[in-house]
Amino acid sequence: MKIAITGCNGGVGRRVVLWVLKEGHTVVGADHVVAQDTDFYSNPAFSFHQVDLRDFDATLKVFEGCDAIIQLAAFAQPMGYTVKVHNDNVVISWNVLRAAAELGIDRVALASSVNVLRGVYSTEPIFHYFPIDENHPCEPDEPYGLSKLIAETQADTIVRRYPSMRVASIRIHWFVPTRTRAYRKDYFRVRGDLWGYVQMDSAADAFLRAVTVEKDQWTGHETFFIAAPRLAADEGWLELKEKYFPDVPVKPGWVESGAKGFFDCSKAERLLGWVHTDYA
Repeated sequence: MKIAITGCNGGVGRRVVLWVLKEGHTVVGADHVVAQDTDFYSNPAFSFHQVDLRDFDATLKVFEGCDAIIQLAAFAQPMGYTVKVHNDNVVISWNVLRAAAELGIDRVALASSVNVLRGVYSTEPIFHYFPIDENHPCEPDEPYGLSKLIAETQADTIVRRYPSMRVASIRIHWFVPTRTRAYRKDYFRVRGDLWGYVQMDSAADAFLRAVTVEKDQWTGHETFFIAAPRLAADEGWLELKEKYFPDVPVKPGWVESGAKGFFDCSKAERLLGWVHTDYA
């Protein structure tokens, strides 16, 4: 399969490119910056295109001939909490989706985020129940999470008009090489992250599965939480819940299931065949 990967020179993009190439696909990489220190520019199955994805015509051109798109190009945090992150992210995601529709590319994966919730970047983290699944309310109060939620609404919109398209919004957690790297000492300060993470190659696997799994598995637009089942913490999840979120209810059966985290990623397992793996 010929797969376009936007934001290919970013931290997430590089690992996704390497994973997709390893699995035998051809990659069309798109980014607004050129990188000199990549492991894949010399790979004959990879081609690079420097492009500003805020330009719709340029976006349309770079995707010509592709079978699928993995959209990773975006600012990855709120930065100044003003307008640029929101405005650029929203324009890029719509341009990618609209270009895919124009070209008849019906397999798209969008990099969404756990920050569609009111989490670590918010003034105060608020959760309605545990474990968090795709039915949990999304109530961001900052521009990055809002831009990701808008991208998901864009995906809902595009598949209504182009029902042959299938779009997966991959709500990844903190993207790190190892569980050890995700450990942080100040449990209170990072409580909005729910002490979670996703191992980077496991996240890359989720993106690839989202565009390669058989079409009869699901249709339209679906969201998927992608997080490790374990926490990057020494205390158990129930201990942390009682200490920092004592009033948040837990769904029946979750404790009894032996689960060790705050996220229920069973939808990704059911529809994508994805299970988190700590590859390193």
